[in-house]
Amino acid sequence: MRVRAPELRGRGWLNTGGKELKLADLRGKIVVLDFWTFCCINCLHVLDELRPLEQKYADVLTIIGVHSPKFEHEKDPDALAAAVERYGVEHPVLDDPQLEMWQQYTAKAWPTLSVVDPEGYLVASMAGEGHAEGLTRLIEQIVAEHDAKGTLHRGDGPYVPPLPSKTALRFPGKALALPGGSLLVSDSARHSLVELDADGETVLRRLGSGTRGRADGGPATAGFSEPQGLCLLPTKVAEQVGYDVVVADTVNHLLRGVRLETGEVTTIAGTGRQWRSTVDFHAHDATSVDLSSPWDVAYYDGRIVIAMAGIHQLWWFDPIRRTAGAYAGTTVEALRDGDLEQAWLSQPSGLSVSADDARLWFVDSETSALRYIEDDQLHTAAGQGLFDFGHVDGPAETALLQHPLGLCALPDGSVLIADTYNGAIRRYADGQISTVEAGLAEPSDVIVAADGSVLVVESAAHRLIRLAPGAVDSLVDGGRLSVERPATPISSGDVTLEILFTPPPGQKLDETYGPSTRLEVSASPPELLLEGAGVTTSLVRQLVINRAVPSGVLQVVAQAATCDADVEHAACHLARQDWGVPVTVDDAASDRLALALLAR
Repeated sequence: MRVRAPELRGRGWLNTGGKELKLADLRGKIVVLDFWTFCCINCLHVLDELRPLEQKYADVLTIIGVHSPKFEHEKDPDALAAAVERYGVEHPVLDDPQLEMWQQYTAKAWPTLSVVDPEGYLVASMAGEGHAEGLTRLIEQIVAEHDAKGTLHRGDGPYVPPLPSKTALRFPGKALALPGGSLLVSDSARHSLVELDADGETVLRRLGSGTRGRADGGPATAGFSEPQGLCLLPTKVAEQVGYDVVVADTVNHLLRGVRLETGEVTTIAGTGRQWRSTVDFHAHDATSVDLSSPWDVAYYDGRIVIAMAGIHQLWWFDPIRRTAGAYAGTTVEALRDGDLEQAWLSQPSGLSVSADDARLWFVDSETSALRYIEDDQLHTAAGQGLFDFGHVDGPAETALLQHPLGLCALPDGSVLIADTYNGAIRRYADGQISTVEAGLAEPSDVIVAADGSVLVVESAAHRLIRLAPGAVDSLVDGGRLSVERPATPISSGDVTLEILFTPPPGQKLDETYGPSTRLEVSASPPELLLEGAGVTTSLVRQLVINRAVPSGVLQVVAQAATCDADVEHAACHLARQDWGVPVTVDDAASDRLALALLAR
């Protein structure tokens, strides 16, 4: 049965020159609806995966971003407009603040891609990232079919670019105080680094071409792609390795080294490919490992620690030995403390080391959490879970943040937090969270300048600002906010979890090195699952759901190894997907939960 795609409805449109689009306007085109939310690193990955398809199939393909928000801040239309510019979205975007389109198209995860054929019929849905190859094959198939039928219409799409901006900085991400008193800033939306004078305003020089790229070289030719974190190496280490600053080149999935004297940029870690493998805590040649959206970097315990936002882990990089490996986290997106290799993180986005070098502080943006590592153990100072956020001061165990992206450990032992989606600077001290400054436009980092003043990267205002000397805590209670993502009802008691997977044409399951499939299941809170947690090689699992726990999140990680069939030099492939599925327990609901693992 062919299913008509639901009509497009929402609060408004971006990148259309003010025009409201209907599906009838897109008849004759292949339409891909990208359900995304701008906090989500997986959604940002999909934006980058879609760019080459937008260019290759420009005359037959129209991509529509459907923004269905998670956090309260993401419902703000101005914040959405800023995000569309920040991340270089070059297709129309429909604002879906009430998740109406999300529900009409039965999306269950961020991101989800829905494909509509030139006659307006829904032909495919793909959850998660990594579907560029499969999407390419599907587009080619649709083009051939509708070319033959005469229902494919070639020509320009409905995208209308916004007017160019003229500010000195554009969505700066992170900042670094340099020894001479100047400041180095990652000018993320302009794909470059900018050195500012101590006043935080006067531009001294720009490092990078200013256009999205990936090239080593001098300050005029080097290429970055949405760089974020910056870290100054100790002087003796810098002398040995030949560069002074480590840069998290986020969308290039690289670490770059910058020699301050000359502005020369070199690649020091990463291949440029996005990580798609399994967890590995061993040391590897740094330029042979794949990274995934490194968002910040800090020098701790004799190594660079990397906030690997794209896979919910921390990694390390040794600049002397030129090696790298995983440091903390299993890649499951959730909140769990304890042993570093078994801990759960959720999009770590900011790092800072305590004055005594004993603690590595970081913020997990998706659980709105402040966390730290000490004595090889992970601890949570504030933060409650993936769907618990707000603006509440007070005892850290009950205080709430909203998607923080940066922080700064102060000499007195307290920590300043760039509480990004609350537009505030918060302070953690003696087990309490308080608000230092409010009313800011998406602050993304906090640093202490050479003169001792506190500087804030006010990203959506495209500037750095100084906090007033002696800024005093003032308690602000913004209330608890809740995510509106619809939960999936499941029955209590026995529930069958089934991961649906079929190898793509020309491939077969690969059991050369053991079982070809793996399934890991856990829950938040853990009490939600009476039975069924753990790791097995079967893609079907019997769960026992606790009737006494009314709701929670099932964390499911599945993977399948395949290889090319009947060829002499078969290539290997790995399909992997993780889901955080919010559920409500209802005895009248289904006793089966099916999730599709799509081949890559």
